[in-house]
Amino acid sequence: MGSKLMSLSPLSLYILFHLKKANVDYAGSISKVIEVPIDKVVDELDRLEAAGLIQRRVGGSSIKRSEARFKLSDEVHKHHVYYELSREGEGLVRSLMRDPQELCKYFEYLTGHKNVLKLLLFLFEVENEHAGTLAKVVGDTPCNTVDLLDRLETLGLVTKVKEKVIKASHRKAKPKPETRTHHVYYRVSELTKMLIRYSGLRRAS
Repeated sequence: MGSKLMSLSPLSLYILFHLKKANVDYAGSISKVIEVPIDKVVDELDRLEAAGLIQRRVGGSSIKRSEARFKLSDEVHKHHVYYELSREGEGLVRSLMRDPQELCKYFEYLTGHKNVLKLLLFLFEVENEHAGTLAKVVGDTPCNTVDLLDRLETLGLVTKVKEKVIKASHRKAKPKPETRTHHVYYRVSELTKMLIRYSGLRRAS
């Protein structure tokens, strides 16, 4: 189970939690939720299916709303390929929700840094912050923290803030009426936001 977890990309990991929440869903719906191009989602679905962690929903020409929890209509005709967790995928997700330390190990393995999950949860709560403050959160130098943030950006877990001015309500670690972005500020990506929400990590923290 552990080696299979460590082989997953952050996007694949999110998809597993998404399917746990949604029960069944398709690539286009997943893509919209996390603002990731659909071709990347399709590639990850293929990898997860090949790994035996998800399976295609078979049988019938439609899916009831009670089965596809994210659908708004009472019945959804299967114009798309729908996926659900396999028994192995269900077991993996349940084990991660029971023991968040497994996710700490996953992010450490992914980046080579012990406090990645702590950083992501902090950034989720404060919304926008620069490397100087984040370095104190992870207990490292600003230079190493910038390297870590670059790695997290490459993985699609954080993004650089484009706004020139950040309002107090969007910088909760050090609220001021407004903050001019003389530094490079970061925030978690939509993928990370939804991963934290669906995995229950926010409650665990």
